[in-house]
Amino acid sequence: MSKKQRNNLIRIIVAALCLIALHWVHADVRVMFVLYMVPYLIVGYDILRKAGKGIVNRQPLDENLLMSLATVGAIALALYKTGDFTEAVAVMLFYQVGELFQSYAVGKSRSNIGELMDIRPDYANLEGEDGIEKVDPDEVEIRTVIVVQPGEKIPIDGIVVEGSASLDTSALTGESVPRTVHTGDEVISGCINTNGVLRIRTTREFDESTASKILDLVENASSRKSRSENFISRFARVYTPVVVISAILLAILPPLIRMSALGVVAEWGVWIYRALTFLVISCPCALVISIPLSFFAGIGGASRAGILVKGSNFLEDLSKVKTVVMDKTGTLTQGVFEVTSIEPAEGAGFDAAELLHLAAHAERHSSHPIAQALRKAFGKEQDGCTVEEVEEIAGHGIRAKVDGKTVWVGNEKIVRLAGVDLAGADSAETAAEGNLLQDGAAVIYMVVDGRYAGRIRISDVIKPTSAQAIRQMREAGVSEIVMLTGDGKQAAEAVGQELGIRKIYSELLPADKVDKVEELLQECEDENDRRRARLAFAGDGINDAPVLSRADIGIAMGALGSDAAIEAADVVLMDDDPVQIAKAIRISRKCMRIVYENIWFSIGVKVLCLLLCAIGLVGMWAAIFADVGVMVLAVLNAIRTLFAGSSC
Repeated sequence: MSKKQRNNLIRIIVAALCLIALHWVHADVRVMFVLYMVPYLIVGYDILRKAGKGIVNRQPLDENLLMSLATVGAIALALYKTGDFTEAVAVMLFYQVGELFQSYAVGKSRSNIGELMDIRPDYANLEGEDGIEKVDPDEVEIRTVIVVQPGEKIPIDGIVVEGSASLDTSALTGESVPRTVHTGDEVISGCINTNGVLRIRTTREFDESTASKILDLVENASSRKSRSENFISRFARVYTPVVVISAILLAILPPLIRMSALGVVAEWGVWIYRALTFLVISCPCALVISIPLSFFAGIGGASRAGILVKGSNFLEDLSKVKTVVMDKTGTLTQGVFEVTSIEPAEGAGFDAAELLHLAAHAERHSSHPIAQALRKAFGKEQDGCTVEEVEEIAGHGIRAKVDGKTVWVGNEKIVRLAGVDLAGADSAETAAEGNLLQDGAAVIYMVVDGRYAGRIRISDVIKPTSAQAIRQMREAGVSEIVMLTGDGKQAAEAVGQELGIRKIYSELLPADKVDKVEELLQECEDENDRRRARLAFAGDGINDAPVLSRADIGIAMGALGSDAAIEAADVVLMDDDPVQIAKAIRISRKCMRIVYENIWFSIGVKVLCLLLCAIGLVGMWAAIFADVGVMVLAVLNAIRTLFAGSSC
């Protein structure tokens, strides 16, 4: 509990004790007024001050003004008619109890998220002449070697240059199973080294490291408000003046009508009391507090599960997703390719070793997983071979000069671009196409000095959880799942057939993917209809960034995904597991269910109590329940979203 909360609690206790003591005191009305003003001002001076500031700043119509008008009016009635000041003080007292409760709930929610996201390192270890020196992570430059000892957080992203250890990644991914790393493995900041000493060469500055980006995403998430939150803000701005005017009319019109129509004496005190009760009931605290809290806690619950949502607007849209479009490589497959066969063309004059040699050098500077597989299979990159005039052709492949030979490496399109007709390839070509459909291998074609030289077959491995992810997405209410890929048709269909994806688009350039998503968006309802189903796209590569931006919801596979994809996405999955997509949808729908429960419950109870108040069936104590009680119940319900990640 914060210092401010403790002070408020003391004020509430002191005011309550004074109120109880005054129950046994009997004196003149004016004396009782002075005595009751003590607990009233102790517990309510800040509300009166806020109401006064609102009037001065020309923004008076808020809950502070409603409470002030209601309690001051009740005091005036007691002073001139009833002589009972208890209700006025009790209203302010219970209102402050509710405020204290919601303040504690919000603080607790923030604390839980803070503990969950406590991944920012305080220091980095550098080896110096006098041993280990602790420095500010901001001072560590790229390619500096840092030391991470057992029990310490990895402060900056990098590559292990010495040592092995088990890493606790639960704060990042929500996964409790430790990850073992060895020399040469890439590690990300925020993980905890549970054993062993690691020496890590940093690959990023501290501000660009994973931990810093995650914290920035979480801290800024609350600035992106959902439509429900914006509706509540607009609702409160309209609702408050409406109820103030209604209360004034309730105090004036019935007595005047009774006087003019029935000729009876106006009971001004009765109707003023009802109007004051009406003001207390009408306070929209439950909605104004619980709805933003529900989204805030929902984002925290998703973060606990390793799902980072950049704003409550994205959390709301995620709950409406009916179509999920997925990239293949790195999303449904592991993106780890291996060379499975090398097939030189007959009469081309190249053997398998020379073909691999040329392909690996042509792809020397490419970061594509296929290029990495070729270099890994070759294994002798530094052999003195000269590589010049490297040109990457998007959606086709690479052209380069290797030891004076012009080498084209890529898919079928690059062969045609090189001016070679594949129809002249040997008969093994047709046989291999049958194998493509069985194992989903990718075929890399090669043209050397204008002649078809052969091909290399490379296989990508489907992630073990991909089939489960597709099934769970359908169970979560996703009606259509689509796969987009730049790979060949046979390789794409092989993966789709194994995973049960029927709608597949292959051989797509990055721009083609955007066009295809545009088409799929058109198949949804009219974009002007806010209730239309949403389309989500999940991908991990830099080529996916434009599609991630265009989709209603962009989902990036965060742990291994490119910075561009993570920056463009609205949701980041920290452990690259496609199962998390279905989990994110379930979390968002649970959060929205709680939001709607609070909206309907709060409005329903208030409308009922307002009607009963207007006809005189309920008094100030019912007003206290309608205000404070409903707010407490709504806040309790909102807190459930903090645990949405563990229950979905």
